[in-house]
Amino acid sequence: MVAICQGQPARWTESAANAWYAKQPWLVGSNYIPSKAVNQLEMWQAGTFDPARIDTELGWAEKIGMNTMRVFLHDLLWDQDPGGFRQRIDTFLQIAEKHHIRTMFVLFDSCWDPNPKLGPQPGPRAGIHNSGWMQSPGRAALGDPGQYPRLERYVKGVIGAFAKDQRILAWDLWNEPDNNNADTYPPPKAFDLAGIVIRLLPRIVVWAREAGPQQPLTCGLRSVSAPGKLSAVEKIELESSDVISFHAYSHAAVFKQDAFWLRAYNRPILCTEYLARPLNSTFESTLPLAKKLHIGAYNWGLVNGKTQTHLPWDSWENPYRNREPDLWFQDIFRQDGRPYRASETEFIRNITR
Repeated sequence: MVAICQGQPARWTESAANAWYAKQPWLVGSNYIPSKAVNQLEMWQAGTFDPARIDTELGWAEKIGMNTMRVFLHDLLWDQDPGGFRQRIDTFLQIAEKHHIRTMFVLFDSCWDPNPKLGPQPGPRAGIHNSGWMQSPGRAALGDPGQYPRLERYVKGVIGAFAKDQRILAWDLWNEPDNNNADTYPPPKAFDLAGIVIRLLPRIVVWAREAGPQQPLTCGLRSVSAPGKLSAVEKIELESSDVISFHAYSHAAVFKQDAFWLRAYNRPILCTEYLARPLNSTFESTLPLAKKLHIGAYNWGLVNGKTQTHLPWDSWENPYRNREPDLWFQDIFRQDGRPYRASETEFIRNITR
């Protein structure tokens, strides 16, 4: 259980969370990064921030009925230039609002490269899925409690600056905190990620609540376990969240089972990652169920680009050099705005009407 100290801002009650959700439309969107950015740092740093490209791409999302985007931030951006970073976030929100899109920001992320660095970012590795994405915080910062005050300043600075901003839908505190990237960037044997998360995540929750957000907090489950089989990290994630979020990269039957388990918590549910076409996680299989069960749905990838998420996860073992996959893994649009599959965009447009 997450201990709540006297005077600490409290988690939303079930009734407050459900009342908030009752005011929302059915939430449908993507995880978004501009096609010209290889990772969060390239998206947000002053020299590579590209409002014109963002405007164009969010316009494509608007045309197929999407009303929300999930967007990743990075702690190093706050260290680099807090004032400029705040301004670029505001610019992004202005563009998204123009397209009737509300944003869920993600503060931390345990996925992919554990050694982020500011400055010019390396280009994508040929034929490999999401080869330039960066963890936040990096592994060195996670293992160094001396850096936690810096992380606290980031959390309170970003959330505090936008705590009452209605353009922001929600705050996702930590993406897949228990993901140790064993297949791509295996940690040293002495690195106890779960132990670090168990100690740090409750502190992040406190920092976030102390910033006074009027938007709900969430921390998404990488996979969904039956209520009696939750890990210690999963328990913290669920007990910290005002609204529950989860990831679903499998077929409809698994999505339905996950939703059944999560409904037991009597809170709004958002699926913040799905779409893996070769694994039968598709728009056609996921969105009708999500709509029926009133679950928000964010697929991975809006526009194919430098993240190369149209390539499958197994491209890390067998890179797709000089060849394309038989079936795109993720993403909806090509960089010129043409859909990968016109039938999919028409399906999304119809189901979101």
